[in-house]
Amino acid sequence: MTKTPDFTKVMQDMMASFPVDASAMQNAFKTQAAMGEKLSKVALEAAEKSTEISAKWAKDAIAKMGDLSKAKAEPTEYTKAATDFASAAAEMAAENMAAFAEVAKKVQMETVELMLAAGKDFSEDATAAVKKATAEVSSVAKKAAAAAK
Repeated sequence: MTKTPDFTKVMQDMMASFPVDASAMQNAFKTQAAMGEKLSKVALEAAEKSTEISAKWAKDAIAKMGDLSKAKAEPTEYTKAATDFASAAAEMAAENMAAFAEVAKKVQMETVELMLAAGKDFSEDATAAVKKATAEVSSVAKKAAAAAK
């Protein structure tokens, strides 16, 4: 008589060999944590530089206000002092806005570089994981086919 094959063992072997790779999950987590660290570093450096620019701008503006607030002998000197202050304030604003733009540009460039590098790393990791999983599934399928005969 023909004996009915017992697929219980085959299924258990197949499920035990199913490619669930915990190390891939660990690597993905480590990669994500490293990416977060790099992005945080970029953001913190930008915040530090922006704070330095703001502090310098405020200090310069206060110094210019000191000149503006001094008592003058002639009424026309007040007009001249106000005009000089407005001119200096506009010049400081242009300089500091340019400095802020440089900080933003640097952040943008570094972020794009990090994203491109991360995309490349993720792509390589995914390709390696798929190749490994395909090899393992093929191996299990061949064993299952051989056991079924």
